[in-house]
Amino acid sequence: MSSLLDVRGLTVELPTTAGFVRPVDDADFSVAAAEAVGVVGESGSGKTMMGLALLGLTPPGGRRSGEAWLAGRDGKPASNLVSLPERELRKIRGREIAMVFQEPMTALNPVMRIGTQVAEVARTHEPNLGAAGSWRRAIEALERAAVPEPEQRARQYPHQLSGGLRQRAMIAMALAGEPRLLIADEPTTALDVTVQRQILELLGRLRRASNLALLFISHDLAVVAQLADRLVVMYAGRIVEQGPLRAVLDGPAHPYTEALLRAAPRRAGRLEPIPGMVPRLDALPPGCPFEPRCPRRRAECARKVPEPRRAGPDHLARCILVP
Repeated sequence: MSSLLDVRGLTVELPTTAGFVRPVDDADFSVAAAEAVGVVGESGSGKTMMGLALLGLTPPGGRRSGEAWLAGRDGKPASNLVSLPERELRKIRGREIAMVFQEPMTALNPVMRIGTQVAEVARTHEPNLGAAGSWRRAIEALERAAVPEPEQRARQYPHQLSGGLRQRAMIAMALAGEPRLLIADEPTTALDVTVQRQILELLGRLRRASNLALLFISHDLAVVAQLADRLVVMYAGRIVEQGPLRAVLDGPAHPYTEALLRAAPRRAGRLEPIPGMVPRLDALPPGCPFEPRCPRRRAECARKVPEPRRAGPDHLARCILVP
């Protein structure tokens, strides 16, 4: 499959009182058209920041470097999202790449009706639609997002909707610009199990119906496994393993991925928590960042950050244990 998004060496630097830190460090990955890529890792691993960096939404004072090539439409040349000026990025946000943010109650404007917020996305990228056309587009987007009674919901405010409906409204906003890539940041967090499943099924249907590529960010491996074709595992700002979903889950090549799998809830057996904490970005160890917590660490693990090694076809891991 040809790449829709090809990321090479993506790095984000943020200013702190201790100097610049790197919540995303030298990330390499790709997303093919209509492919679902899951990004997993503990809180603070850099998952959300990587998604925000693709859209140029880093915090004030943040710096981006590297490359993130988005394939052009209709034979047009690819664009490097990292080097595009803000004016050009605005044309891409919502139109080519859309993002479903983690907390819909804070992401939605509390004093604007749902339909108005969805229509605004359509009108921004297609000014010729006019007020009536953009409102029709909003209703269509709400229908595609499986919002019941979309015309009634469009006239309501965020506080009048349940958590599941607010998340569907966020998905409708993302769909209004008809993007090719959807970044979903923890879209099932704080939802009950039944609603989680409905959201995952909705994303799966949208992907198939619209040929939509999906970058699905989550800390929950079980959730990602229901949707993703490939898996990207992050730790302390770095991608430590990536590959086809089944290859990574059935044969993890990095000790951190193994630890995540052991810590995942199962129907039977005890959970095995990962000892220690994710290191602070301004106090990373000199070698592999997982070394202080790794049960299989060796002396050389503490000396330098390992380069990615091939663990199988399209399966890479940053670990010296990979032969």
